[in-house]
Parts: sequence; C-alpha cells; structure tokens
Amino acid sequence: MAVAAVSLVSAVPASAASPDPSPVAQTQAFVDDSAASPANADADDPAIWVHPHDPSRSVVLGTLKEGGLAAFDLDARTLQLVAAPAAPTPGAAPGRFNNVDVVGDLAVVSDRGRDRIRVYRIDPAGAAAGGHVLRDVTDPAAAPVFSASESEVDGQWTAYGLAAGRDPRTGVRWVAVTRRHETRVALLKLADRPDGTVGTVPLATVDLPSTFRLPDGTTWSPCEEPGEGPQLEGSVFDGRVLYTAQEDVGIWRIPLTSAGFGRPELVDRVRSYGVPQRWNAATEECVPDGADPGFGGRWLEADAEGLAVADGTLFASSQGDSRFVVYGRRTRDLRIVAGRGTDSVEHSDGSAITTTPLGRRYPHGLLVVHDGERRPSAGDLPTTGFAFVRLEDVLRG
Repeated sequence: MAVAAVSLVSAVPASAASPDPSPVAQTQAFVDDSAASPANADADDPAIWVHPHDPSRSVVLGTLKEGGLAAFDLDARTLQLVAAPAAPTPGAAPGRFNNVDVVGDLAVVSDRGRDRIRVYRIDPAGAAAGGHVLRDVTDPAAAPVFSASESEVDGQWTAYGLAAGRDPRTGVRWVAVTRRHETRVALLKLADRPDGTVGTVPLATVDLPSTFRLPDGTTWSPCEEPGEGPQLEGSVFDGRVLYTAQEDVGIWRIPLTSAGFGRPELVDRVRSYGVPQRWNAATEECVPDGADPGFGGRWLEADAEGLAVADGTLFASSQGDSRFVVYGRRTRDLRIVAGRGTDSVEHSDGSAITTTPLGRRYPHGLLVVHDGERRPSAGDLPTTGFAFVRLEDVLRG
C-alpha cells in the first residue's frame, strides 16, 4: 500500500485524534557546550535496533552531532557513547553525526562534518550484557559522498539526512543520503570489504526542485539564506519507496528500482508553500513579502522533518509548531505532552518506529523521537535528548 497516496485523500479533522501521548522514558539531557560530557553534544536523530533473540534487549541509537553517537537501552539509560572523528588536519571540520538508521546488524550514520557514511556493527552479546554494543567497521578508504575534494568537504555542503534499508527484491542494502543546502539525494549501496569493514558504492542521484509552478501559473521558491537551496533531511524507506522531507516544501515520495530513482511526487506540502517571502539581511531571516495565495497544505508547519513508517502509516514531524502528523487510514495530528514524570517534546528533528513487541514496557512496539527542548535545561544552556513513547499510544484510534 502506498502510504501517502491512500492517506492524503482520507484526512479527518485533528479534533478526531486520540488523546495526546506522553513519553514513558527519556534519555539523559545533552548539552551543546565544550565543557559538557560528552562535549558539544546536540541530539538530532534516533534509530531502533531490535535484538534478534530477545527483543527486550533491543537498543536505541541517537546522533549527537559533534558529540558522536549514543546507544541506549529500553529504559533510556546510556549504554555507550561513540566519539565523532576528530578533524584530520588543523582547520578542517571535525566529524559531526547528523542522522542514523539501522539495516540488519549495522548502524549507518551520516557524518555531516566529514561528508562520509560511517558504519558500526551492533553486537547482540554486548546488548544482552548491557554493555558496549557498537564497533566501528567503516571502510577507512571511504570517499566523500558529495564532495570532490577535502577542501570542498570543509565547505560543509555535505551528507545530511539519511535512511537505510533493503531492496525487498534483491536484498541489496540501500542508503539514501540528502545534501546539506542542496536538493540532491544520493542512493548508495553498502559493500562488505575483505578486511571486514563496510564501504559504500554510488548507485544514482536525483535533484528535486527548488522552484515550483503554482496553480495560478506563477512560480515560487521557498525563501532561504542567500546561496543556499531548500534542503531535505528526514527520510525513510518503505520497501521500494523513499519518503524524504524537503524542510520548507513538503514530503516527497520517490519510487526506487534496482537502477536508482523513479519519478518523485510531492505528496504533502507545508502550510507556507507558495507564500511570498524575502531574505532580510539586517535580521538574517525570511520575512513575508505578499499575501498567502492559499496553495499550502493543511498538516505540516515548516520545517517538515523526521519521517518514520509503520504498517502503512507514515509518521512525520511538523517541527515548526512541535506537532506530529500521522498519515494512515485517517490522517491526524498530535503532540507528545508531559506526563508520567516526563517532559513534553518540542521542535523534533528525527523519529524511529518499530512494531515489534519489546517486552512489558512496549508490548506493541516503540516510537522514539528527538526532543529539541529537553527540560530542565542545564543552567543557561539549552538541552536536547530523545523520548520513548509506546507505539499504541500514537497509532490508536
């Protein structure tokens, strides 16, 4: 079933949604500061690895940008922190882990700082013992994903959003990567090297639009900082379909074949789609530059961010107003609110879903979301983290 093709024509009012859920667990708070431990940690995107023999020992992973990659148990306790790579030379950019996804026993990470794909093998024995679960198996000869040279890497138009999965027909392990400040999406495959490391092989690229023709015959481009394009980040595979969120535009559905990408289709739009704006250099932000022509969507407030799929349902973060949209048999929206002694979730970047029962605490599966405003803050420093929600609390109704 094509998720968006079904759900977007069967939407119901938000008032018909079930009560807003609360997290049942939260990770430690992370601080983006050089004096913190880990240093410069800014939580961004989660993934879920399901233990093949004991689902209650499953592991949640989360990127922390310059803080690296974290592994958590199902009680949201930190099991392991993996540092991002240091800058290879003075003045070069250090590693900065942006998105993570899981395919088989591999955790695949977009290193936005170095424009690489990093790969970590997940150890079930370590997970069962409550210890270290991640081992770096990245091919040391891995080439940049988009950049033609190391100097171009340092310009930071680099690997950004990421999704990993398997081609259901061939078994090939796919990785889709978006490019920061651009509209390009690259499709790679993971390749096992003789030395036990894992590299990537480029398969195809597709460039999504930055300018759009509106129903009244005019053209529109989303307002961005000068020199930057309307980038994409949140992405997820659903069989031979890639869903990817263009932050200031909406959600794209892209069919896949063994040869690469099919024709992209914009299946939902942010509310500000088509609204005239201009860049204000004095305030360094976009400001209105005309009336709303009414061509935007109903559900998403820019930025459109993290995407996850479960049983024919697409789950999306409406980051601009801290809501989540559930595209299923009936499209609805929700917030993740405070309760059970946990914090509410704001400005979420990424999400991950599993429908596998994970023991007593998550009998029907788990939703993990990034929390952009983890409270309480650390003094004057903002904090971030990840929140764990029972899947039945999200998908019921």
